[in-house]
Amino acid sequence: SRFAHTVVTSRVVNKASTLQEITFQMELPKKAFITNFSMIIDGVTYPGNIKEKAAAQEQYSAAVARGESAGLVKATGRKTEQFQVSVSVAPAAKVTFELVYEELLVRHLGAYELLLKVQPQQLVKHLQMDIYIFEPQGISFLETESTFMTNELAEALITSQNKTKAHVRFKPTLSQQQKSPEQQQDTVLDGNFIVRYDVDRTVSGGSIQIENGYFVHYFAPEHLATIPKNVIFVIDKSGSMRGRKIQQTREALIKILGDLGPRDQFNLISFSGEAAQWKPQLVPASAENVNEAKSYATGIQAQGGTNINDAILMAVQLLERANREELLPAGSVTLIILLTDGDPTAGETNPSRIQKNVQEAIDGQHILFCLGFGFDVSYAFLEKLALDNGGLARRIYEDSDSALQLQDFYQEVANPLMTSVAFEYPSNAVEAVTQDAFRLFFKGSELVVAGKLRDQNPDVLSAKVRGQLHMENVTFVTESRVAEQEEAFQSPRYIFHSFMERLWAYLTIQQLLEQTVSTLDAEKQALEARALNLSLSYSFVTPLTSMVITKPEGQEQSQVAEKPVENGGCGSRVLTQHSPQPLPTSRPRQKTACVNFSKAGVFDKLYSFPTRLGPPGPLHPPHLPYPSHRTTWGPTLPDVMSRKPLSDPLRPALPSPRTTPAVPAPIQPPSVILPLPGQSVDRLCVDLKRSQGPTNLLSDPGQGIEVTGHYETEKAHFSWIEVTFEKPQLQVRASPEHVVVTRNRRSSAYKWKKTLYSVMPGLKMTMDKAGLLLLSSPDRVTIGLLSWDGPGEGLRLLLRDTDRFSSHISGTLGQFYQDVLWEPLAAADDGKRTLKVQGHDHSATR
Repeated sequence: SRFAHTVVTSRVVNKASTLQEITFQMELPKKAFITNFSMIIDGVTYPGNIKEKAAAQEQYSAAVARGESAGLVKATGRKTEQFQVSVSVAPAAKVTFELVYEELLVRHLGAYELLLKVQPQQLVKHLQMDIYIFEPQGISFLETESTFMTNELAEALITSQNKTKAHVRFKPTLSQQQKSPEQQQDTVLDGNFIVRYDVDRTVSGGSIQIENGYFVHYFAPEHLATIPKNVIFVIDKSGSMRGRKIQQTREALIKILGDLGPRDQFNLISFSGEAAQWKPQLVPASAENVNEAKSYATGIQAQGGTNINDAILMAVQLLERANREELLPAGSVTLIILLTDGDPTAGETNPSRIQKNVQEAIDGQHILFCLGFGFDVSYAFLEKLALDNGGLARRIYEDSDSALQLQDFYQEVANPLMTSVAFEYPSNAVEAVTQDAFRLFFKGSELVVAGKLRDQNPDVLSAKVRGQLHMENVTFVTESRVAEQEEAFQSPRYIFHSFMERLWAYLTIQQLLEQTVSTLDAEKQALEARALNLSLSYSFVTPLTSMVITKPEGQEQSQVAEKPVENGGCGSRVLTQHSPQPLPTSRPRQKTACVNFSKAGVFDKLYSFPTRLGPPGPLHPPHLPYPSHRTTWGPTLPDVMSRKPLSDPLRPALPSPRTTPAVPAPIQPPSVILPLPGQSVDRLCVDLKRSQGPTNLLSDPGQGIEVTGHYETEKAHFSWIEVTFEKPQLQVRASPEHVVVTRNRRSSAYKWKKTLYSVMPGLKMTMDKAGLLLLSSPDRVTIGLLSWDGPGEGLRLLLRDTDRFSSHISGTLGQFYQDVLWEPLAAADDGKRTLKVQGHDHSATR
């Protein structure tokens, strides 16, 4: 129940005739604590022993002195750490590795996420992954996503679910694991497997679960109104932000400004060696002010030093002046969001004095969030700065999706729902309660409190949660019958022993370690001592403990696994290359018509022509001078309009004369290809002309689908296409660079030609290595988006199952599915047709 207990088991046999070194490697979430590791070699168990870090230091130092790799855990990415251990195995010997780790799944933008890295690096005869979920509140939705899944592998994925339980099983065969027939020894399994879900909510907004004398209280009320906020964005524009950093910051800021609520107030401060404010005071988030702020953000240029101290103090002064002048709306919250990529180099540069100055100025009246861009910034400095002032710090990784990372962080804090939240329990019923007071509760998140029940267990455990809404106080009351709760958690398959107690210990340790960041030395030592004692008692590898791993006699006698800290570097990353898919060999014969179409609804001259399809499916364009020879070119353009599998390609070809000619230039495929079911012409190729700004391409309320795009006439392709689904709420925005998927206000970027397989309630989203993204559902039109890098490179929009459009279909392309009629062929020229679209005649050429 939201506390994930993960067991990874790997069994290996040395079939060689010589001694072999075998490596066990696993990536695990950064928030997880390793709780156990062991090796069983020929029936002898070699366990990992968790000790205080100081006690393990001697073994650690000795291993380093011998030149051995002592650190077994290192950071490898944004969300993961890598555990690795090697051991020498005799011929015919067997070794079993077992790694156990635990983590509390945090609700983020309306969902819990379990991330598993699947990287066997070889074919595995018996590979099986089982995920068991038990949520007494009821599972409201469950979806899976994978970056390595193929259509064939998807057959090995089975998800079963009832009201409170779910089981996800992935059990691929050897043939399903193979990358391709030509690469039979290489595995396609290399990437992330993600399970996302959420639970049903009660009127009280809370759920108390009890097991073996411990309880956990989850609190996430729904349907509360957003509290207005006063937010000041403090943006670093120093010289180190030059280039992509400042460009992505501008991009994110423009999007964030557009997401401000109508009751919000805001201002911008940019700083380098000096700080400068955009407006002399907070301004309402009106359309006029937001547009003006976007223009200001567009002009921010990077140069100079980094004066963090003066910039934050200027933000505090703005808020204080607004408060004195009674310009802050009653019941609103005040936030400062700092983005910087480096250490202070101008003005006050001593980090301790900056932290002291800021804490004294804010004085508990405002909340400060600190975003550190890249790895040149001191994350420890920003973390203390934020925690001292009621906020949190977040690292923004320098990558192609940095703007999305900034936007996602803002979405986390964009909708405050409650302030001054306090949990109350009967003092004679509970003890050792974790943090029970919180300054803010945001939409899509969850507050979690855990504790022990006293020896005299009550029949009913009751709790009150008090807080402030926008203009009123509120109290939520939750009750839970102890005996019923104890009975509910008896399933051995879904619940591991004493999980609630371990959840309490995990949460307590995490909070104690967080508190040490913003406390003085004497108190810090006491907090660390408590965290260390719990870490040893419950066998958690934390920043205060180490796991000493023993090995068979004659090998390195010990290795030490330690928990990396966020302030360190990112470490190495694993990059994967994918081979292109082979081309299918045949296609049925179909007919195609091509149309040049303008946004204003006026057709240029229309072209229609037959398609000759065969191996591998060449397309013959109109008016080409050499009719008898063809030359194919790639990459493939998948034909999602046919009734055949979507992976089959359509490859255009060019005719040339029988004699040796100059090779003609390759044709440019149309931007949109529409299937026309029931028509004498099977397909309509559409080229948009004279497009000015975004275009509503398709809108079908009956299907809950809307497609918009921006067509660049000069480049003859779309600069972006956006597909929006009503249920499930999903937005897919494709550009030539990448695809951005937004679900529950959470945005993720995916590069083209990287495999993706995501199953949501009522929708499946896939992308193959050819760069074809498909959005499909059993009762919906299938929409394809293709990153075309052949002649006329750009985005292409493809459709299939268009007979599923409702009678309410509209839009620039949607009109082709309303009252479309082809007139009979002209007797004199069978290459010309008349196309009637909603009663208007337009000429077309086949």
